[in-house]
Amino acid sequence: MLCGMTRCPIIEQVISHTRMWRSVKGTDINGSSPPSVFVGRFGYPYVQIGPMTPSSFGDTSLLDDTERWFGRSMDEIIDFRSQLVRGMTVVNIKHTEKAGRLLNATREISLASHYVETEMKLAKPPMKRLQLDNDLQPLGPTAPLQHLDLGYIKWEPHMEKAHYDVDLKAVEAARSLYKNGVPINSIMRAFSMGSFGVEKNRRLVPTRWSITAIDDLLSKDMANRTKDYPIINQYEVYESEYLGNRFEILLVPDAWSYEAYEAWYPRTLWNPSETHVNIITDWEGYKGRATYASMGGCYYSGRLAVLEHLIKIRRQAKVFIFREAYPDYILPVGVWQVRENCRNAMRHEPQCYNTLEASLNRVMSRLSISLEKWVESGPLLRHTLTQRKLTEFFDSRTNLVVIV
Repeated sequence: MLCGMTRCPIIEQVISHTRMWRSVKGTDINGSSPPSVFVGRFGYPYVQIGPMTPSSFGDTSLLDDTERWFGRSMDEIIDFRSQLVRGMTVVNIKHTEKAGRLLNATREISLASHYVETEMKLAKPPMKRLQLDNDLQPLGPTAPLQHLDLGYIKWEPHMEKAHYDVDLKAVEAARSLYKNGVPINSIMRAFSMGSFGVEKNRRLVPTRWSITAIDDLLSKDMANRTKDYPIINQYEVYESEYLGNRFEILLVPDAWSYEAYEAWYPRTLWNPSETHVNIITDWEGYKGRATYASMGGCYYSGRLAVLEHLIKIRRQAKVFIFREAYPDYILPVGVWQVRENCRNAMRHEPQCYNTLEASLNRVMSRLSISLEKWVESGPLLRHTLTQRKLTEFFDSRTNLVVIV
C-alpha cells in the first residue's frame, strides 16, 4: 500500500490470472470467442493481430461486450479481460494479403453476430506475464498464433452488406450501421479489421485507434444534426458515479459547443503527485475542432453519449462534462467507462434550473474541486460565465434595445 491506492492493482490481476492459467493447458486453446479480436499498435505499420478466446464454451459474449458492463465491479471487469487468450500474428497493414488465412479468419470473427467456437493452435504456451500500464486496460495472456479453426459462424447482416459494398466509404458504413442499431462495440471491432471502406483503401486499424475513431465520427455527425434542433429552455444537470469516477454533466441553453474536464486526484493513475489535483480539459465551439483532443479518447466517448441524448430529445445545448477520478479507480479499464458513465447519467431525469448560477451550485455541491479551479482550466466555461450576449439587451415584449 505504499503507492497510496486503496487496493493493489498488481494483486487484483494476479488473482484473476491465476484462475485463468489453471484452465490453460499447453498450446491448444479451444473455446467460444465472444466474438473478440485485437489489433495492436506497437511497431506500426507492422502490427500484431489475432482472435481472443477463453478456454470455455457457451455464451461468452459478456466477456467483450463493454456496453453491458456498467455496474459490474472492478474485480469482474479484470476477470472478463483476463480470461481472453490472445493468439497473435504480425501483419503489415499495407500488405495484408501476405497474412493469408489467419487474417481472413480473424476478420470473419470480427463480423460475427454471436459467439464463435474457436480452436487456436499456438506456437508456444501463453506467457504468464502481467502487463501494468496506465494506458492499457487489463489484458489476458498472449502467444504467437500458428493455426486457427472456426466453428459455425453467422455474420451480422448489416455488417455483411457493408463489408461486401466495396464502393461504400468506411465513414458512411459506420454511420449506417449505427443508425441500423448495430452496437458500437461491434462496429469498432469490424472497423479495426479493415472490414469497411472503398476496397483499395481498406486498412487494419489498431483497436485503440478504432475505438476513438468510431466515437469521433459518429458524434461529429450527431453534432451537425443537432444544430438543426431548437435550444433547450432550461439548465439541466445529469449525474453518474461508477468505478471511482464521478460525472456531472451540465447542459446550458445555448447553441452547440462542448467542453470536457478530467480531474485526477493525488495518487491516482495519471497523477502521481501526493498533494495536487491535476485537471485536463479540451473543448470545441459551434464549428467543432480540427485537432486531436489532448485528453484522448475520453473526450470523444463523452461527447458521443451526450449527443445521443440530444438527438433523442431533438434539442441542442452547450455541454460541460466534469469528471473527478478518485483513488478507488485503481486500473484503467478503457474509454468505454466514460461513455457508459455518461450514458447512465443521461438516462436519468435531470435536475432543472432557471439560472446558470443555480445549476453550477448543484454541480459544485457534488464535486470536491472548487468552481474557481475549473474556471482556471477551461476557456469555454470561463467565457460562459464572463461574456454577455446581445440578446440580453433586448426587451422580449417590444424587440427594442434596452439601454443600460
